[in-house]
Amino acid sequence: MELYDRAIELASNPAHARWLSPLLLAADACLCAFIILKIPYTEIDWEAYMQQVSQYLDGERDYTLIKGGTGPLVYPAAHVYIYSVLYKLTDGGKNILLAQAIFAWLYLGILTIVMACYRMAKAPPYIFPLLILSKRLHSIFLLRLFNDCFALGFLFLAIYAYQHRIWTVGSVAYSFGVGTKMSLLLAGPAVGIILLQALPLRRALNAAFLMAQVQLTIAWPFIPRNPIGYISRAFEFSRQFLYKWTVNWRFLDEETFLSREFAIALVSANLGFLALFAATRWLKPSRQSISEFFVAMWKPRPLLVQQQVSLRVTASFIMTSTLTSMMIGLLCARSLHYQFYAYIAWSTPFLLWKSKMHPVGIYAVWAAQEWAWNVYPSTKASSAVVVGCLFIQVLGVWWGTREDGADIRASNDRNDQTHEHVQ
Repeated sequence: MELYDRAIELASNPAHARWLSPLLLAADACLCAFIILKIPYTEIDWEAYMQQVSQYLDGERDYTLIKGGTGPLVYPAAHVYIYSVLYKLTDGGKNILLAQAIFAWLYLGILTIVMACYRMAKAPPYIFPLLILSKRLHSIFLLRLFNDCFALGFLFLAIYAYQHRIWTVGSVAYSFGVGTKMSLLLAGPAVGIILLQALPLRRALNAAFLMAQVQLTIAWPFIPRNPIGYISRAFEFSRQFLYKWTVNWRFLDEETFLSREFAIALVSANLGFLALFAATRWLKPSRQSISEFFVAMWKPRPLLVQQQVSLRVTASFIMTSTLTSMMIGLLCARSLHYQFYAYIAWSTPFLLWKSKMHPVGIYAVWAAQEWAWNVYPSTKASSAVVVGCLFIQVLGVWWGTREDGADIRASNDRNDQTHEHVQ
């Protein structure tokens, strides 16, 4: 019985994650080396990336004229700069083994940050092994070399900086991530609400202005030549993916998938989920309704009130809100491709834990999701599991966090009473 209790304590006490993390990182480093050496590289977008950045390096600055083997350039400018560096490092993209090694180091670096974010949020050690077990995630990084890997890194760097209350670094990292791939815009609603509660209004607006400056700076080489062309290509909201490549809605017929009514339903569901979380979860630190929050937002909070609200914006709250916002957007996306699993793989263990699900349930949902994302091409069954697992995470987090912040509220109530007594 004593041995059992010790095992439970080791698995559930967040303090043990500090020594478990480097062991898992070492094991994953060995796994990465094995994958690179033993499993053939799969060409999908790398050659197109190299063709596109070569045109940029040759002097082309009209975004609409930059094209590759898979079509026109449809990513923001930070993507171009990142892959331009890789172009030079890998002999024009020809040295695939070196590129894979670079992505392996990128993978391990991001995983280090992810584990640090988990520890800051007091996640238990028993979910940490799930961070290194995804076959699909290793494939995205090591065998496909997708730009989502860099965007994911900026996302977790932003979360890590925000958790440590380094707001400027976090905002720059987040904006640079958006400048790499606009998928990170899905986290925008949560990021905005976090900043408006953690900071006084002026500082929150400064953070937003800084993000805009980052976007303008990275876009500037292309703006004088064709500003509309850059914006329309880098942030192409009207682009539709083909039904044959969808991972998430394959269980629907193609006519429904392509219909305008389905698109409107997804947008409505996305907005509905965001409103639900904003009203019932994300505004907990301010203790205000949505209407009260936006009315009061333009009035500076008293210093003591602002400090108390900011203290309620905890490391766990920041990570939960940001990842939930991403997951809502992915759940309601019209089409997900396999590389989008990059944003899911390291979010799922944490969100399932926040849903208060039993550890057996966490591992079961994770395994089902991992299976579904490794079915190629997707089937009706696999796509239904993909959507079902995302839905479980979103609704699970909403239900599981209903009591979050109670201890902080109680502590602040005692502080308020003490303050009133002193007055």
